[in-house]
Order: sequence, then C-alpha cells, then structure tokens
Amino acid sequence: MFKIKETEIGDIIVEREVIETIAGLAAIDCYGLVGMVAQDFQSGLWSILGLDSIRKGVTVSSSDKGLIVDVHVIVGYGIKIHEVAHNVMQKVAYVLEHNAGIKIAQVNVNVEGVKVLGEK
Repeated sequence: MFKIKETEIGDIIVEREVIETIAGLAAIDCYGLVGMVAQDFQSGLWSILGLDSIRKGVTVSSSDKGLIVDVHVIVGYGIKIHEVAHNVMQKVAYVLEHNAGIKIAQVNVNVEGVKVLGEK
C-alpha cells in the first residue's frame, strides 16, 4: 500500500496492484508495444501477458521523491526502441500523476524482447 495524500479528514491509500494496473494499461496503449512481460521467478521464463494480467509486467517501489515504476515490455520489430520506450515513460508518468494524483519519481522501461508484428 502507498499513501498518496494526506488530508485534514484522512489519508488516501492506494494498493500496489491498482498502481500496477493503471501503469500497465497506460503502457500497453502506446504505439509499437506488442505486449507486457512478467518473469516467472520459479522457472526463470518470460511470458507475454494478456490484458487480464497486465499488472504483472509492472513493478512499483517507493523512494523519497515518489514512486519508481518499472515496466517490462516487448516491442515490435522495425520500430525505434528508443521512441517506444520514451513514449511509454511519458504516458505512464502522465497517467499516474495527472489522472490518479500519484507522485512519480521515475519510470524505467525494460525492453525484454522484440517480436515481428503479425507473428503468433
């Protein structure tokens, strides 16, 4: 749980899963992204996630300056990785800060692979 804001009548606390879901949905909306990935820590395998488990491709931690969001993605082949990563960073930070009111210190994009578009 993360304390987002203190008010005179109480605190606003948001669960980690909520932040991960919002960040995942913001990221997957970016052009050039094929999918999100999560590591199965037991087997060490990566798998592409569907929309139902989009938050598993996102990890959130806290710092003095705000939350640190790590997004693990697969990008489409032939698309500039730098531009896709930059767009994901901007979109995730914007959505979390402006729509959800969550202070973001950093958004890290971890490109875990490249996939040819149209490939199954």
